[in-house]
Amino acid sequence: MKVSQNQILESNKKGLENHNENFDFLANKLTKQGKDVNELVSKLADFQVAIPSWALGAGGTRFGRFSFYGEPSNLEQKIDDIGVLHSLTQTAGAVSLHIPWDIPSDYNAIKEKADALNIKFDAVNSNTFQDQKDASESYKYGSLSNTSKAVRDQAIQHNLDVINIGNKLGSKALTVWLADGSCFPGQNNFQTAFQNTQDSLIDIYKGLPDDWKLLVEYKPYEPNFYSTVIQDWGASLMLANGCGDKAYTLVDLGHHLPNSNIEQIVSILQLKGKLGGFHFNDSKYGDDDLTVGSIKPYALFLIFNELVYGMQNNPQNPDLAWMIDASHNVKDPLEDLIQSLEAIQEAYAKAMLIDQNALKVAQLDNDVVKCQEILQGAYRTDVRPLLEKARLNAGGVLSPINAYRDLDIRNILITERGKHTVATGL
Repeated sequence: MKVSQNQILESNKKGLENHNENFDFLANKLTKQGKDVNELVSKLADFQVAIPSWALGAGGTRFGRFSFYGEPSNLEQKIDDIGVLHSLTQTAGAVSLHIPWDIPSDYNAIKEKADALNIKFDAVNSNTFQDQKDASESYKYGSLSNTSKAVRDQAIQHNLDVINIGNKLGSKALTVWLADGSCFPGQNNFQTAFQNTQDSLIDIYKGLPDDWKLLVEYKPYEPNFYSTVIQDWGASLMLANGCGDKAYTLVDLGHHLPNSNIEQIVSILQLKGKLGGFHFNDSKYGDDDLTVGSIKPYALFLIFNELVYGMQNNPQNPDLAWMIDASHNVKDPLEDLIQSLEAIQEAYAKAMLIDQNALKVAQLDNDVVKCQEILQGAYRTDVRPLLEKARLNAGGVLSPINAYRDLDIRNILITERGKHTVATGL
């Protein structure tokens, strides 16, 4: 399945007149406020978010999995699906592979396919939270933190193998997320588990190419419910600092206890030059992995406020790796990803509308009301015409969801692949 340029042009004909009216109105309003509309549109067009290779199929729940049919059954088909997303949105220009779920069988062929669809390879993700077929050791009681050196060595080698795979594809980062922890008091010695993890990460870090980053992800609970070895951003930051200058913290929006001030975490990590990447999703209770912006859109906007500020004022922090990490339980995965991409772009656009100079003055004057008005003024702006213009300029469609449905893409994928294909991964 590939979306043609003619299909894109035909889709845009339907809404072009309405878009032009809405964009001209918004552009005139923003110009009067001193905003450079062309610059805003250009930044939106440049902002690319990686699609994880495991997110192209139904995610399921702990109790069942319900397919959407026509799922990609191999990496080539996953790249094709991301190509469809990128053709429509022009914001999904990268893929993040999870190993060993998606090891290329032919590296040159998969690189050529990705290049043809204008897709780059973002961070590669290791997997030591599942036992793999024919593995000599089990991760039942942990991987990098395990009391057994044989288990730790196996997990270290797996991460080094993942680096090698990513290096062949042009990736520049390794993401490490651990399920390591304990379910009951006394099961683990906290200090030993943490030190084992640090030592293991240092061994992995030694295998990083010079131009790579190590991204250390954290999570407060699940699958272990008493303790997690890398339970919060402080633990991640300590481990990253213990490895070296190429190691950073990765923030997943769902990996926080309820009502955590994620925007403050993001801000401080950028100040210290240690924010390396971002996993976008949304949640009501915990790590729900819901569509980005579907539950807490204002919180997402506040996070982007700090991200935009940091990108402008913290040159000590590297360019960030952006990725969606979601599980599609009752939605078509591609429609869910389109909605997430739209929500990310919308939050980014609104954050760029904040008058940071005026906000700074209000903060110095302790004018709390003015501070709130500045933030909410930007948030209440309907920025969708800016997103449409960015997609239009880049060769995408005005309305990705409508185009996806009008082109009947899911049924075409079912016809091509069959109903009962299953995507690799969770």
